Amino acid sequence: MAATMARSGLVKLCCASALLLLGCFLLPGALAEERFYEFVVKETLVKRLCKSQKIVTVNGQFPGPTIEVYSGDTLAIKAVNLAPYNVTLHWHGLRQLRNGWADGPEFVTQCPIRPGGSYTYRFTTQGQEGTLWWHAHSSWLRATVHGALIIHPRRGLPYPFPKPQMEAPVILAEWWMRNPIAVLRQSMITGAPPNVSDALLINGQPGDLLPCSSQETSIIPVVAGETSLLRIINAAMNTELFVSLAGHRMTVVAADAMYTKPFETDVVLLGPGQTTDVLVTAHAAPGRYYLAARAYASAQGVPFDNTTATAIFQYKNAPGCPTASAGAGAFSGPVGRSTRSSGHLGRAGPQPMLPFLPAFNDTNTATAFSNSLRSPAPVKVPGPVTQEVFTTVGFGLFNCRPGPFCQGPNNTRFGASMNNVSFQLPNTVSLLQAHYHHIPGVFTEDFPAFPPVFFDFTSQNVPRALWQPVKGTKLYRVEYGAVVQMVFQDTGIFAAEEHPMHIHGYHFFVLATGFGNYDPRRDEAKFNLVDPPSRNTIGVPVGGWAVVRFVADNPGVWLVHCHIDAHLTGGLAMALLVEDGEAELEATIAPPLDLPICVL
Repeated sequence: MAATMARSGLVKLCCASALLLLGCFLLPGALAEERFYEFVVKETLVKRLCKSQKIVTVNGQFPGPTIEVYSGDTLAIKAVNLAPYNVTLHWHGLRQLRNGWADGPEFVTQCPIRPGGSYTYRFTTQGQEGTLWWHAHSSWLRATVHGALIIHPRRGLPYPFPKPQMEAPVILAEWWMRNPIAVLRQSMITGAPPNVSDALLINGQPGDLLPCSSQETSIIPVVAGETSLLRIINAAMNTELFVSLAGHRMTVVAADAMYTKPFETDVVLLGPGQTTDVLVTAHAAPGRYYLAARAYASAQGVPFDNTTATAIFQYKNAPGCPTASAGAGAFSGPVGRSTRSSGHLGRAGPQPMLPFLPAFNDTNTATAFSNSLRSPAPVKVPGPVTQEVFTTVGFGLFNCRPGPFCQGPNNTRFGASMNNVSFQLPNTVSLLQAHYHHIPGVFTEDFPAFPPVFFDFTSQNVPRALWQPVKGTKLYRVEYGAVVQMVFQDTGIFAAEEHPMHIHGYHFFVLATGFGNYDPRRDEAKFNLVDPPSRNTIGVPVGGWAVVRFVADNPGVWLVHCHIDAHLTGGLAMALLVEDGEAELEATIAPPLDLPICVL
């Protein structure tokens, strides 16, 4: 009897242990949740720089709502378009595995949501954590339609660095004192580059240095001795930005939602589309310190927004400073709920200290920062390369008759291209729909894998015969599972400039960057095959090149483009058509039933 009871107890103990062990394996997935949001896109009256004007917002907020979730969570975001423009939303940096239908670029993966319409973006945050962001991907609406998307580690898992006491998104943007859509339309009519913005913003505000802005300057409250995690996002349309914080060093711990080997810096550089996470310990004398952003303008002789945006890094209970309520401006809303993106505590208090910011053309500082980024540990770089694309990226000018529609340089129309192809979006059906449903005549698959003409790409005297690109909707077909290496080569046509190149649907390893013309015989020796950083947007150096590599494991049609919107509008883009694999889970999923209807 005793033996029987002992065996019974042993069985129960073993079963309990087995269930506990099974629960340990299932716990991360079991704790994943499905979260629903409603994003109402509508016009809202706001006031900046002493002037009230209507802008397009989400839920009446500018910047838009911050979304916070855990890795593994599934999101359903219903976009309701009450604005007078077509709109789509893009979840920048999310891989959208097999699910291009949720990626968002207009006429690439979907037709736009028409005024009065709606569409629900459904996707899962698979294997990603860190700071991403969302934005409109239709016309120039992302100037005001954007917000942070923060993916925390799975429940119960820590950061790979000491947990900060406070976290705050820092969203950089640009502001025009007129409708950004009107700015774009003027450029498209005249053929001239679009007018530069009137101000830079931090969390929706220009800051103390610009008119009618002091009372609304964004405040980031901190406690002496505590460490804050600043999630910096460059949502600007056309401007790369230096960011610095007076009186404090920043420790970079992640970029583009990928952890990095930590390093200290006084200055952070972000191109449009990029994110950088930094830890800051409040070890300075209690007071007020400016967090400031200013342009890195790499193109010689090209106009840029020369303002400086500021926010205030403010110690709680510092002498002469107002007392902040707990969490004010600290972005501490419940995980998974949309929260406002700035705290306004007023202008009272001592004058903050300004940080040192590099000169607008300080390419050495920009290069030093970019070269400091490394993966936190050795990685397995995919290889050998099975498909390679060498593509130029840069400007072009279309010849035309002098007149009101030819107001670009020397009576031309401004353009841009990759491998001399100025990308043209379709306007009746999206590229992904045309591919999935085998609709002919929408695109061709002849994007050149190499420049049609090799020349001294970075020369300041490129022959005029090479300045005019050809227009086309050309895709590059990629075999599923291929190891793809892309070389982005800047050109000196019109003006060399740093180009932040974004590949939708993928993260990639940045093997090397450099200046001048890329030469594989010389430059392959510079490849970092040990701990290269992983990114979704890479700054191709002004007058230089960048080499990236990834495995084509995400089928669909994925846009590759410069994230400076003036350049994208000019045609600096192409698209990868990644084939389905042989297995069921290697194919693009079927389109959702509520995918916006295309208007023929």
